[in-house]
Amino acid sequence: MISVSDKTDLLPFAKGLKRMKYDIVSTGGTAEFLRKGKIKVIEVPELTGYPKMLDGRVKSLHPAIFGGILADRSKKIHLKDLKTFKIRPIDIVVCNLYPFEQVVSRPKFTHEEAIENIDIGGPSMVRAAAKNYKDVAIIVDPADYEMVLKELRKKDGKLSKETKELLASKAFSHTKKYDSRISLYFKGRVKQEEKPGMANEIDLFLEKAQDLRYGENPHQRAAFYRELGVQGDITQMKQLHGKELSFNNIYDIDSAWSIVKYFAIPTVAIIKHTNPCGVGQADKLVHAYKKAFASDPVSAYGSVIAANRTVDEEMVSAMGDLFVEAIVAPEFDKAALRMLKKRQNIRLLEMGKGALTSIWRGLDFKRVRGGFLVQDPDMLELSLSDIKVVSKKQPSVAELEDLFFAWGVVKFVKSNAIVIAKSKQTLGVGAGQMSRVDSVEIALKKANTLAKNAVLASDAFFPFRDSIDIAAKAGISAVIETGGSIRDAEVIQAANEHNIALVFTGRRHFRH
Repeated sequence: MISVSDKTDLLPFAKGLKRMKYDIVSTGGTAEFLRKGKIKVIEVPELTGYPKMLDGRVKSLHPAIFGGILADRSKKIHLKDLKTFKIRPIDIVVCNLYPFEQVVSRPKFTHEEAIENIDIGGPSMVRAAAKNYKDVAIIVDPADYEMVLKELRKKDGKLSKETKELLASKAFSHTKKYDSRISLYFKGRVKQEEKPGMANEIDLFLEKAQDLRYGENPHQRAAFYRELGVQGDITQMKQLHGKELSFNNIYDIDSAWSIVKYFAIPTVAIIKHTNPCGVGQADKLVHAYKKAFASDPVSAYGSVIAANRTVDEEMVSAMGDLFVEAIVAPEFDKAALRMLKKRQNIRLLEMGKGALTSIWRGLDFKRVRGGFLVQDPDMLELSLSDIKVVSKKQPSVAELEDLFFAWGVVKFVKSNAIVIAKSKQTLGVGAGQMSRVDSVEIALKKANTLAKNAVLASDAFFPFRDSIDIAAKAGISAVIETGGSIRDAEVIQAANEHNIALVFTGRRHFRH
């Protein structure tokens, strides 16, 4: 029985079955395709005595088909029923389903098109054959045709139980994925009543995008998976050049792209171990790159670089011979590509211009042993109406711009997170310390004398005034933090004593 939507490599497979004296039963479109390939087929109506009906919605749903698939050849009563009702047993079912995923992934489609691409007979045949895998081989993947033919030739037209069980496993995964995509489509259409808290159940279906050489370390196996039904920038990126991506490359690329996508003006971020070692903004991309690189030239070696504008010849020239693992951008111009492709090992990833405005609507998963922590992604942005100046000193316009820039960067730094910035350039980043004051000291050490008249952003409130006192000694002129500490009054007092502008946002950006 052959009924497929994806007809890849079908003709040589069907010809191979014919050579082994198999009779082939088929449905309308597939039967026509096989006949054009000069393969004789028996159409389903010849077995069922019924034509296809309801505009093709009913074709294979008949005892003559399902009896032939589901009959257990080891049971006499089943064999008797086949004889009584003149049903021929079906030994192989080749079936893949209507292209629902392809239809709903198109930029434009109608709901009617989606509905008509929900397969009914196909999944039923697949599940029936997989249930009766001892007697019936079910093939859903064209990649298995060659393997099946090879074994059939070797074993006189038969398949081993082990092979049929493997094929059955793939079949159930095939229908599960299909039904999951349909379920996601309908969930996206139905406006459910808003309820507090998260859903009681979450569907998570992942399909492998590519194998990776190894995980975070060489002794760990790894692969990159995309989430079914969820559009994400990183899963859509196109590699233009370079070695295959590693586990750590992809993780850093996601962090780097998230930073530059947050900002509207030309921005370059340089990432090391998921943390920014430099972020710069300017009127031109080359100037933004120079700012980002100057933030921490030592850490930039072996980094991942992201830009939110087309990477051009000027930026590549400014990079000189700096060794970087990867560059990710909406696009690369021809001159930049020509120059970069001379470097054998650098990975070049193109997101496409649409990725800058696309909105990721997935959930954020954190793996723990035996389960997941699930949350909404941190997509919160800051506006002027959200902030509150709590110090006597008011920030200047330039300081306010830098405070917003530093706040945009700090949300992408591992907690405890501190960012020091000036003129839309990071000067020092303190990341992932157990003590917030340690992060302040690390960021100030990176900034050195450039910290004078710079601003400081903290991803959460200061529990004590000590961080303000230390920042003041380095010459920090303005600070932005969440507020909400039981010692806010002490922190505000410290800011006033040192004539520092202190801004509260009322929100935090922990990043574990």
